[in-house]
Amino acid sequence: MLWYLLNLGIILVFVLLFLITRQTNKRWSKINDYLGMVTNTVNSVRYGNLSTKIDEINHPTYQNVTDSINRMVETLNDREKMIVEYQNELMRQNKLLESVINSLSDGILIINDKYNILRVTPQLGEWFGDKGHDIIGKNIFDYIQISDDTPIEKMRNQDVFIKHTPTNNFIMNTIKLSLDDDKNRYVILVKDVTTEREIETLKEDFVATLTHDLKVPIVAESNIINFLLEGKFGKINEKQHVALLNMKNSNQELVELVQIILETYKIKETGIKLLKENIMLNKFLTDVIAETQPIANNSGITINFTPSRDIKVTADAMQLERVIKNLISNAISHSNTKEKIDIKTGELPGYITIAVIDYGQGIPPKELKLIFNKYYSAAKKFRKIGTGLGLYLSQQIIKSHGGEITVNSEENVQTEFCVKIPL
Repeated sequence: MLWYLLNLGIILVFVLLFLITRQTNKRWSKINDYLGMVTNTVNSVRYGNLSTKIDEINHPTYQNVTDSINRMVETLNDREKMIVEYQNELMRQNKLLESVINSLSDGILIINDKYNILRVTPQLGEWFGDKGHDIIGKNIFDYIQISDDTPIEKMRNQDVFIKHTPTNNFIMNTIKLSLDDDKNRYVILVKDVTTEREIETLKEDFVATLTHDLKVPIVAESNIINFLLEGKFGKINEKQHVALLNMKNSNQELVELVQIILETYKIKETGIKLLKENIMLNKFLTDVIAETQPIANNSGITINFTPSRDIKVTADAMQLERVIKNLISNAISHSNTKEKIDIKTGELPGYITIAVIDYGQGIPPKELKLIFNKYYSAAKKFRKIGTGLGLYLSQQIIKSHGGEITVNSEENVQTEFCVKIPL
């Protein structure tokens, strides 16, 4: 009986162990199935399928993990869509920018520090006589020749020669690219200025021819007026004398105007040829002022000369006289307060200075940088004769002496032009 009960107990233990093991195996099988689903979902996400999800499971432990993974996939999917939209927008902007650059009449290229071409626009391909993809990687000097020794990194509106297009005129500008890496790259802008140069030449030739032809009758008229004033054609009364003096002054302004235009043209064609000599500055200025004082008297203005020690300067007397007369003439024109004009000399290290100061309306700050530009003139504001070439010509003359002209002005107080010439 005992043996029977013992055997029955052993059998019951085995049956119980079998039932427990079977239940455990079912649980592990469910876990393995779930992990398989998670693995498949993760692999799908890994390879770009962001639409996959884990199926809903009615188990509290598994459900939390399932919801978390599904939310993560949805978030990744939303971000992926945003990234795609950004990429598409960047591509549209890039195509737009590329189209704009490619449509420019100027040529643009990018080079590295070894002067190899990295990018190039179609216009330059046409000028270089090569296709764009064939140009990439080649040295820029295979196509371009610089007219002087200026490094290509420092080109600023300088002339260059393109070997394939030798009949055209080109200028080049170089800009360094500022990027996050340590590589040196440069953007080069090439502009065809052939048409502009041709128009400028035609304009200068026209002006030179016109002014030369104008000068002849103006000078003849001046001579006739002088003859009339001298009474060579008979005696004139006082009113006629005054009228003729006014005509003479107007005629002299025209002569000077035409002469300035002609001189400007000559500078462009041949430069300024100086005939330097030793000049005693005080006597030189005294003589110039004596010639211009009658013009100042007509405007009720007195010219005061305050010399420093007498200095000997080496300069072209005729050209320097033209500069000083022009500055005094401008001072007379703009001294509408009828006050004096001061002329002072001085010295700076290595230079002598001649200052012409008037106490008229002054020059606005925004115009100070423009007054030496070619054809810029303030005279038109005051209905006076002027081309704007006087100060331009004066500046070129003083530069040819190795000096400079500076200007300081305070509106309705004073304006000072200072000529500096090397000793």
